[in-house]
Amino acid sequence: MTRVKRGTTKLKRRKNTLAQTKGYRFGRSTKEANAREAIRKAGAHAFRDRRAKKREWKQLWHVQINAAARAEGTTLSRLLGDLRKKGVAINKKMLATLAERHPDTFRAVVAVTK
Repeated sequence: MTRVKRGTTKLKRRKNTLAQTKGYRFGRSTKEANAREAIRKAGAHAFRDRRAKKREWKQLWHVQINAAARAEGTTLSRLLGDLRKKGVAINKKMLATLAERHPDTFRAVVAVTK
């Protein structure tokens, strides 16, 4: 088998790895092994948190809708159940936006359920 010297290939890989960790602190941005580990962990956190972000938004919508619904004399679960029974097709993101930015419209939506 012919001998392969890895000079340019290895240098290119190292430069790419260190470029990805630019801005990291201490050895994570300068040492190749630490940088590889940092990239791996950062990718894992990014993957996890893309899903967690959706979860956090849904929790925020629940809080906003529930606060506005309680001001109108009902609760989140009762409001959503009544909307479903009445056949009103409006999702939680829309309800949260109405509750926050358009309280009069939100009041009208709540009035539909009564």
